[in-house]
Amino acid sequence: MRLYRVFALAACCWLLGAASAHAQTWGTVTGTVTDSAQGAPLPGVTVLVEGTDFGTATSADGRYRLELPTGRYTLRFSAVGFATRADSVTVAEGTTRLDATLASTVLKMDELTVTDGAVPNRPGVYKVDPADVQNMPTPFKDGFRALKTTPGVATNNELTQQYSVRGGGYNENLVFINGFEIFFPFRPRQGEQEGMGLLNPALASDITFYTGGFPPEYGGKLSSALDVQYVRPESEPLSGSVDLSTLDASAHLQSSALGGDLGWGVGMRRAQPGRFFGTQDLKGDYSPRFTDLQGTASYRFSDRVSVEALGIWADNTFDLEPEERTTYFGVISLDPERPSDFKALRASLNGARTDGYTTTFGGVRLHTDLSDRLTLAHDFAYFGTRETESFDIQSNRRVCQVNPTGGDNPSNCTSVLQGESTVTRFADNSVEVRRRTGRGRYEWDLDRQTLKGGWHLRGLHFDDNLNERTTIDGRAGNRDSTLVDRLDDSATFDEHQFGAHLQDAVDVLPTDGRLTITGGVRADYFSFNDEWTVSPRLSGRFVATDRLTLTGAWGIYHQKPTYRELRGTPTDTASIRGTLDQNRDIRSQRSVQYVFGGEYFFPDRRLYLRAEAYYKDLDDLISYTIEDVRVNYSGENDTYGYTYGVDFQLRGELVPGLESWFNYSYLVSRERFTDAALERYAAQAPTGGSDEFRKNRTGLLPRPADQRHTFSAFVQDYVPGDKSWKVHMRLLYGSGLPYTPTSPGPKTPGGAETRVPGDRMSGRLPAYRRVDVGATKRIELVQNGIGGPVHLELTLEVLNLFDMDNTVDYSWTNNFQRVPKRLTPRTLNARLHLTF
Repeated sequence: MRLYRVFALAACCWLLGAASAHAQTWGTVTGTVTDSAQGAPLPGVTVLVEGTDFGTATSADGRYRLELPTGRYTLRFSAVGFATRADSVTVAEGTTRLDATLASTVLKMDELTVTDGAVPNRPGVYKVDPADVQNMPTPFKDGFRALKTTPGVATNNELTQQYSVRGGGYNENLVFINGFEIFFPFRPRQGEQEGMGLLNPALASDITFYTGGFPPEYGGKLSSALDVQYVRPESEPLSGSVDLSTLDASAHLQSSALGGDLGWGVGMRRAQPGRFFGTQDLKGDYSPRFTDLQGTASYRFSDRVSVEALGIWADNTFDLEPEERTTYFGVISLDPERPSDFKALRASLNGARTDGYTTTFGGVRLHTDLSDRLTLAHDFAYFGTRETESFDIQSNRRVCQVNPTGGDNPSNCTSVLQGESTVTRFADNSVEVRRRTGRGRYEWDLDRQTLKGGWHLRGLHFDDNLNERTTIDGRAGNRDSTLVDRLDDSATFDEHQFGAHLQDAVDVLPTDGRLTITGGVRADYFSFNDEWTVSPRLSGRFVATDRLTLTGAWGIYHQKPTYRELRGTPTDTASIRGTLDQNRDIRSQRSVQYVFGGEYFFPDRRLYLRAEAYYKDLDDLISYTIEDVRVNYSGENDTYGYTYGVDFQLRGELVPGLESWFNYSYLVSRERFTDAALERYAAQAPTGGSDEFRKNRTGLLPRPADQRHTFSAFVQDYVPGDKSWKVHMRLLYGSGLPYTPTSPGPKTPGGAETRVPGDRMSGRLPAYRRVDVGATKRIELVQNGIGGPVHLELTLEVLNLFDMDNTVDYSWTNNFQRVPKRLTPRTLNARLHLTF
């Protein structure tokens, strides 16, 4: 810890410079915290100054020591298994003594609570504190990017809001806000085009993340479920926040009225991160404009009847006029016997692109308490999005051999390698999606068990229009070659889904909360393929001791194929409508999951050590590949496989009042093509290429999200000597994801070379490494504002502190030169955060 404090102090000084000293009188508060029942000293008790993160923890003999400016304070004493106590103290020069006694308490675990904010009562569950999302140094505060510091989540791209959990694809994650399901964009090619995620952390009061083993009530995706609860103010004065940075701005307000019967919250965000996107290799006029407005309200008609509503409107526009791109790649050798092989792709570009995502969501829910034990909830929600993609860009490219010591300038080109090429890309695409959902949920609370049930009915509508083409003209010696790829098609899709679930959570042993078993089943129907699926699930939690908790889960998860999986990857040889009609017999993907884990609490150090192992047996998979963030599906149940791994997390208050954590995950995810799929695909291969096709896809192959090792950490600390300063550090590491390289294929009748996939998923991208740091100064502006104190936080962040090159994908020249597509380099971001 001492080494980290040295690093934190050095980083803070480098970021912001030394803070000016203030003439101020300080005093010391000391005391002993004991158990009220036995009078024994209590170690590891957190002692915090009320309303701040300033504090300490008691030593092994129950003693604490806290230095504060002179004045009157309220100290809060808290520990697991004891009731929290608050005492006032007046700090004068010298030493002031304040002892405290804590009464033991028994915490009863209900269906979705956690002990002391850290111990979940189900396997695969992690809590995310919205305050940590605010403190975490990231380009945007949209909430989804904070999940990348959760065990089991793949990390390889800071620009995207999408995420992969325990080897799953981007489309295998459920997201709920206030119980309403929301969705990600359908057609982004690159992360910077997506805009901000629909999770506004300023409005969030609770974020629960299920990385596996989630119960039937959440639905049927294969990988994860995210449950976000927005604020529901009751009898609260007006409060809110304003956030302003060099990349984005946001504001939110929340309050209650009518004697607490009406509670509301509203938030608005605006981001224009052109400067951030412009740090990449591709230079040009970036003009992204991301805006969203969200609001939530609840009204209590009586003690038993209430209504709540959620509304979201988001408009994300990404404009780019590209100018030039220079990407260096290859090998620099320091051995005179082995010369360097260092290259540069230099491209001049003309044209423009515009991507737009306009999303509208509205949901309303009626709560009815028929009795103290029986609750009913019925809701209706609408989710609509229109996504457009338009570009017409010409790129003149050449690959040069360069001198590693020649500097970054266009004249540094010792020789042109294998000719030059001109690439023209055109697209005018759009997709419009509408989802209407009606839902009913019911809960019956008995003395030692909780019954839950529910149903949903959803209508789906997609309007898909594609018009795109790619032309590559190249010159090498005396040979000209032109390759043309064209797609012009459209389709309309209208179907409906139905689902129902029933689950029961039972407190089995006489001691409350010692052993909880949750079992249930859900059934789902999809009209497109006229398919019913049944998914039984079982989970348990056993409190072995006051320090050790064990969890386990088993379940079957079916993921109904949605529009993107059904249509596959469009080609110019088959219509989208024809592909959909041929897929009427497609089946839901299935995963049989086994999860076992445990968590151990170290009271002396206030640390939790958690470990979970899991295994997924995967059937009827629809294979896919990923290009940047674009997912290309095969449109067929063509593979089966497995995924297994283990997640570790060490979490706790390394510094009293500030929670930090470290994660490590190991993962293996494999799939195998079915014999029928291999025969079918081989028959479609170019003449003479069927044997090569089978060889490239035979045997166990890595799945696209097979990221073997991941490590992440989020560390918080005070600057020594001044606890109004805090430093935050986020570390991310992910071993290389697999990709499919390309190789020369048969020539066209005109003599042009073609490019064909090599061995599927046989290559690996370089490892992803990133360190983001920030330093924050907290200032109290007003002690008694509208709803309480008014605080100002000034933050300076260094994103990608060590300026590491990270590759998200490869592009290929017409001469099969592999060119990396790199992500953002080091970037400075200043932020102002006002709370009141």
